[in-house]
Amino acid sequence: MIKINENFLELQESYLFSTIAKKVADFQSKNPDKKIIKLGIGDVTRPIVPAVVKAMKKAVEEQGKAETFRGYGPAEQCYDFLKEKIAKFDYKKRGVEVLPDEIFVSDGAKCDCGNIGDIFGVDNVVAITDPVYPVYLDTNVMAGRAGKYKAETGTYENMIYMPATAENGFVPSFPEKVPDMIYLCLPNNPTGTTLTKAQLKMWVDYAKKNKAIILFDAAYEAFISEESVPHTIYEIEGAKEVAIEFRSFSKTAGFTGIRCAYTVVPKTLKGYTKSGEEVSIYNLWNRRRATKFNGVSYPVQRAAEAVYSEEGQKQIKENIQYYMENAKMIKEGLQAAGYTVFGGVNAPYIWLKVPDGMTSWEFFDKLLAEANVVGTPGVGFGPSGEGYFRLTAFGTRENTLEAIERIKNRV
Repeated sequence: MIKINENFLELQESYLFSTIAKKVADFQSKNPDKKIIKLGIGDVTRPIVPAVVKAMKKAVEEQGKAETFRGYGPAEQCYDFLKEKIAKFDYKKRGVEVLPDEIFVSDGAKCDCGNIGDIFGVDNVVAITDPVYPVYLDTNVMAGRAGKYKAETGTYENMIYMPATAENGFVPSFPEKVPDMIYLCLPNNPTGTTLTKAQLKMWVDYAKKNKAIILFDAAYEAFISEESVPHTIYEIEGAKEVAIEFRSFSKTAGFTGIRCAYTVVPKTLKGYTKSGEEVSIYNLWNRRRATKFNGVSYPVQRAAEAVYSEEGQKQIKENIQYYMENAKMIKEGLQAAGYTVFGGVNAPYIWLKVPDGMTSWEFFDKLLAEANVVGTPGVGFGPSGEGYFRLTAFGTRENTLEAIERIKNRV
């Protein structure tokens, strides 16, 4: 008799964004005449910039010629031309030393955030901010670290939840129980919160003191506008001893459909056996990659390399500015309509408080039915997200403006 991984049975319903898609599809089938504006899933709408398209086309043409054809690439990390650009532009320019071979290119930060758990023991205690990107929680449920689900609280028995609410400025405090693995997403998805260098230094020191590891999701660092906010955790002294950093080209350069990201695993990072023996985290991740991953395609890596060209940088910055102007319009429009709104400054997300007396799913249904606008219920990001709602700035300018007018006039 074939046995299943029963940890999957502890997962709640379907993945958050699959549930939203199903609800929207059902509404659309019953109301085919309605124009639905989607500001829920964080998918970009601006096309890939010309510099990137040009590089990708050239790489595809190379694959059609015997003298320039490339087969399997380096599976563990990536081609030198890309990791050297990443090390130079994303780190060295900020005064941070990251070795090119500490950079592992993949097909998405979501994938790496989930896959990284393979190299850590199932008995590790995990801490997540609440609310937070669902993948951190769900992948630990699948692995067996989360334990049983408690319906009365909407939490898992073995997970540590670090509430981030308006009352604490959406900045979590150190938990009473010391975790082994700490997920931090900054700028935060969904709240848009950031930490200063001094605040982040406290987390690095905490991890060092407790021999914990920080899994630092920096997928939205390109949207940071305030000088006091660090763009990488490695700007903090000692972080290379306790942190893995995840980065993505999806939102930065519009690669949601092309798929490319990278993870930095410093060689100075150590884990421990049950007997307390030090083990290289870098070596474990490198071995896992060599076994389970065959690399990102050559044309996609050439496309990612073009992001760092002078022309590419100029073009993607224009796209980022476009989305952040959308964020400003959403925030100001909702504030004018009387909503309490957060975020939208260093991240392309607006985090708003739903009207009193409503749950976040009730507000989702109301927004869809009355304004035909789709967002994301805050409770989908964790129990502390109840009473809040997320809108993204990744829509077109036309749809963004129309959505705000609909909300102001119909809801």
